[in-house]
Amino acid sequence: MEMLGLYPVFYFPNYGSAWLMGLTGTIHIMASHTSVGAGLLFAFLAHKAYKEDRPELYDYMKRYGMFLLIFSYVIGSITGPGIWYTATAASPRGISALIHNFVWVWATEWVFFIYEVIGVFALIYFIDKVDRKTHLKLTYTFAIASVGTLALIIGIISFMMWPGNDAYYNTGSASDAFFGVNTFPHMFLRIGFMIMMSGIIGMIISSSMKKENLSLSKELTQKMGIVSLLGGFLTLLSFMWYIMTLPVNAHAILGITLDSIIMNRIILSILFSVYFGIAIFKPQWISRTLAITMMFVIGIAGVWPGEKLRESMRKPYVAGQYIYSNNIISRDVPGKGIKNEVPLLAANGYLKMDPWVPTRLRTITPENKLEVGKMLVTRACSNCHSLEKYGSYRPMMGLVGKIAQDEAGIKSYIKNVIGTGSSPYMPKIALPDEEYDAMAAWIATQAK
Repeated sequence: MEMLGLYPVFYFPNYGSAWLMGLTGTIHIMASHTSVGAGLLFAFLAHKAYKEDRPELYDYMKRYGMFLLIFSYVIGSITGPGIWYTATAASPRGISALIHNFVWVWATEWVFFIYEVIGVFALIYFIDKVDRKTHLKLTYTFAIASVGTLALIIGIISFMMWPGNDAYYNTGSASDAFFGVNTFPHMFLRIGFMIMMSGIIGMIISSSMKKENLSLSKELTQKMGIVSLLGGFLTLLSFMWYIMTLPVNAHAILGITLDSIIMNRIILSILFSVYFGIAIFKPQWISRTLAITMMFVIGIAGVWPGEKLRESMRKPYVAGQYIYSNNIISRDVPGKGIKNEVPLLAANGYLKMDPWVPTRLRTITPENKLEVGKMLVTRACSNCHSLEKYGSYRPMMGLVGKIAQDEAGIKSYIKNVIGTGSSPYMPKIALPDEEYDAMAAWIATQAK
């Protein structure tokens, strides 16, 4: 019997594999989004410095550029590959789908990124070594490269939520996969946040210049406050647009957490509106300590919850709404020659179709039943749930008591809810009855 093209399971204890990617992604977003926002900010500052003959602005850009080299391009370059490494380990078939759909888009994005990295070095090094007009042109191209990396990668990330274009499944076309209804709202959401981040980081730099040039420090802090406020406003508008373009399964998750999301965004909006208002009207009150603190606040209270939400809303899929988070293909994609694997699992089970099942566990016995159950649960569920009772994110054992109290009840839930695909945010895991027995037995022992 031909087996499914599955991979070994990667599971990170207490957190689950997907959340490890989310943690890495949060750090990366803080660094990379600052970089793209700074590209636009640099274009604005260089234009102003050139047109108004203000050499002091070049000193500010140089300081900002040095911060970017350390914060964005060192941390960002470490965590960027870290995202794809953890994503590949957690969902190898999901990453395979992205590569098969977007290999040339990704290659193009890499070219833009290389230019962006070289550009920031050139901007800093040549700031006093070339004429101002040439430097201005260099700044413009840096901004274009920065936005180019964003525009290309956003189409890929949006596809992970859903293609948003039913034609894709029949054509398999990269353009049909890239230009979904979700792509442009997502891009403007990111651009707004990037602009806001450039201002938040800019206030760290400007507030540290008080002793050298108080009037310039106040002026730049005011400007960064205005930039941040405009970026925040664009972020809020784009977020509302983005929400309206999400698929049905995402709205199912969103409905569960909507009240807490709204409250979180209201609190953050008020807090940062006050902060930006102080920067605009009382710039002397913004200290470097306060500016650094607010950067961490936006990361911990803003970016991390946002990343958790995006990871959650994509469930039960990991890419294209045809690959489940447990790496099972859930529908036919004629344009790619891909076949639905759910019926094969229902007829034959994991134990016969998964090439990574040890021979001794392919037949369930009283002696190995719990071991088989653990293996099946890890394979089917661990990409979304931590399996420990007190796991940090979506602990499965903590949820069991809310669903069923005994082994029979657990089996009934798995078989009649997950097995039928009636839950909008969990994958359809249809299996032979004896595999449900093993899963329920192991879950029941752990939940106790």
